Amino acid sequence: MPVEFRADLHIHTCLSPCSDLYMTPYRIVEKAASLGLNIIAICDHNSVENVDVTRKLAKEKGINAIPGIEITTAEEIHIVGLLADIDGALRLQDIIYENLQPGENDEEAFGYQVIVNEIDEVLGFNKRLLIGATRLSVTKIVDMIHSFGGIAIAAHIDREGFGIIGQLGFIPSDLRLDALEISSRISIETARKKFKEYSHMPWITSSDAHNLSDIGRVSTGLFMNHSSFDEFCLALQGIDGRKVMLD
Repeated sequence: MPVEFRADLHIHTCLSPCSDLYMTPYRIVEKAASLGLNIIAICDHNSVENVDVTRKLAKEKGINAIPGIEITTAEEIHIVGLLADIDGALRLQDIIYENLQPGENDEEAFGYQVIVNEIDEVLGFNKRLLIGATRLSVTKIVDMIHSFGGIAIAAHIDREGFGIIGQLGFIPSDLRLDALEISSRISIETARKKFKEYSHMPWITSSDAHNLSDIGRVSTGLFMNHSSFDEFCLALQGIDGRKVMLD
């Protein structure tokens, strides 16, 4: 019988240039554990280089850390890709890296992009322009995520900046999104009224945390048999008693 799991499926680490440098995998997992979260997803901008260490730390706490990435499309839309395993996430990252804007990150303008290990030691700095858009269209990004067995989610659709509705004015009916994300900036009640034409699609709420205090600010209830990625996919589809519950 399905039971409730709490999930925050959009968290940035110190690899994202706009994120606080205290957002290390170790501190993120400790905060998630203190909040009783069962599932998290690390979704740095256009990179997954801090995902695997987070997964290993989370496993020690009984938390499932889903490999994720927040990709910026050519239209400057943020799409969250959640993957079943790290191998698929790394292969997706390879394609994203090939299609990033040329040039190096300006650390003074955008911030540091820090790769760390499980004890907060700095392993290096990603010099790519992770804050920028890729050359890939939103349709191509969604299709690529699916090709690696992943789930494609339109990030923070209530935001003007980098939200799909803010950028395009609508969600194309032929875009094969698996879910829509509502941010902490708007209540679910308001979102249901504002985006009622998309009520037929699965919704989740995530923190999009860039600092420790924002982790778990909002979360999604998932009624599932266990906290696996496959069960999450079934919950989005509402299969056999599995379901998504928004606060």
